[in-house]
Amino acid sequence: MGHAGYAKKKLFGGKSPDILCSAISMMVISTMNSLEDLAGEKLHATLNEETGFIKCDFESVLQEKSVFLMDSMVYALENLSKKYGEQYLQVKFEEV
Repeated sequence: MGHAGYAKKKLFGGKSPDILCSAISMMVISTMNSLEDLAGEKLHATLNEETGFIKCDFESVLQEKSVFLMDSMVYALENLSKKYGEQYLQVKFEEV
């Protein structure tokens, strides 16, 4: 079962993919790659594949185009949380 815990065990012979975990991972990693490769942002990522934890620290204030990319990711994640339930996905913000 994936990190989000959404997989339906009765499908796929008990070994089902966690589509929610996959969607979250794709959205977050794609946004991080876009921030680096397309927007030129310098970032440091912390990943834990066992827990699904991803943390991204930026070296400087984000450019306007980067803020748009982040807003798009947050919008998508909040919609996933509404659709599948907060027990599977909680979007939290921490500014430092």
